[in-house]
This record gives sequence, C-alpha cells and structure tokens, in this order.
Amino acid sequence: MKLTGLYIMAALYIFTGIMHLLRPKGFMQIMPKYLPWHYELVLLSGICEILFALLLLFPATRATGAWLIVILLIAVFPANIQMAIDFYQKHNPYLWLTLLRLPLQLILIWWAWLYTGR
Repeated sequence: MKLTGLYIMAALYIFTGIMHLLRPKGFMQIMPKYLPWHYELVLLSGICEILFALLLLFPATRATGAWLIVILLIAVFPANIQMAIDFYQKHNPYLWLTLLRLPLQLILIWWAWLYTGR
C-alpha cells in the first residue's frame, strides 16, 4: 500500500509540474506580490515538481526526492495564503476551498515525509 501511495504522489506532482509549464498564468495569479519574477518562479517550481517526483521513483533517490518535496511544499505555502487572501478580498464564493487548501498542505508535507526514511 505504501508503494501505491508513492506512485500516486509522484504522478500528482508530475502532473502538477507539467501544468505549471503548460498553463503558468493561473499559477502566476496566486503568487505573492512581493516576489519578483513570477513567470520564472512558476516555471522553476514546475520543473522542480517533476524532477523531485521522478526522484521518488527510485529507491536510491527516494528519500532525497521526498525531502525536496517537503521543502518545495513549504516554499510554495505563501502562494496558498495569497490565494486565500485574494479570494477573501474579492468575495469569491470559492474562498472555502482556498481555506481548506491551507491545512491540506500540512497533509501533503506529512505524506511526502513518510518517504524520507525517517
């Protein structure tokens, strides 16, 4: 079961990374305004998601890939906060989804941590 979860996680990060590359505009919209180079950072985060997910697939690099995903999830957390703030300010009816996404990030971190070898 643990291996199945690993493959699901890797597939999700590969898919999301590809979406960063194909549709960067949506990801750029949730970037905190204080960060420079939105386009470049979205592309970089997408490439990282793909590479880190690929590292998960091999036992020799699995722990490294899992730690890198944990770090990436922490690094992109401000974008999730920014999205919630933007939805609140615009009275977006889907604000509840952005608020649900915040604790979900902790679950994703925990899920990746399971594969760090700790």
